[in-house]
Amino acid sequence: MITVHHLQNSRSQRILWLIEELGLDYRVRRYERDPKTMLAPAELKDVHPLGKAPVIDDDGLVVAETGAIVEYLVQKAGGRLGPPTRREDVLRYRHFLHYAEGSMMPPLFAMLVVNRLGLLGRPARPFIQKLLQGHLDWLEAELSKRDWFAGERFTAADVMMSFPLEAARTRAGLNSSRPNLIDWLERIHARPAYGAALNKGGPYAYA
Repeated sequence: MITVHHLQNSRSQRILWLIEELGLDYRVRRYERDPKTMLAPAELKDVHPLGKAPVIDDDGLVVAETGAIVEYLVQKAGGRLGPPTRREDVLRYRHFLHYAEGSMMPPLFAMLVVNRLGLLGRPARPFIQKLLQGHLDWLEAELSKRDWFAGERFTAADVMMSFPLEAARTRAGLNSSRPNLIDWLERIHARPAYGAALNKGGPYAYA
């Protein structure tokens, strides 16, 4: 059985959601962040040397990194929620599967750090916010063309995109001025599997 090592308010919520969508059997081992540093507990290093979440253990096979876990789970489920059939949609699927962490999350993380620095971080804030506005403008335009990021059906690429856009709603100015993105967030939050993942994973600040 799959064990998901799930850290409070983290990217690992996506893994619980994807497993629920795929209908795979799993169990959750939940970890709490340090209330002062907000870092993961040291015991996660017993699972993987980097001590990060998400990590899954599938009967002794340990897989780390959200994108790698997503690809592993899609393959395990026989390709469900994987790449669409049209070539251009396949390329979009691969793009957003990697864009979520490779392009969208770095400025979001930078904004988190800047906000915590208070006055010291204030000079960097306009530059980072401008970067994020560019991302949000582009994503809003993309979802004006179709319902989902890879094409006309929901895929694992949408699962990957959930965390950066949920984070953007709380700290990067994503609001009703971008109705396509807000509609997409409301639709993913309404999915039964999303709700089931919340029940399994516990409170999640971005839902």
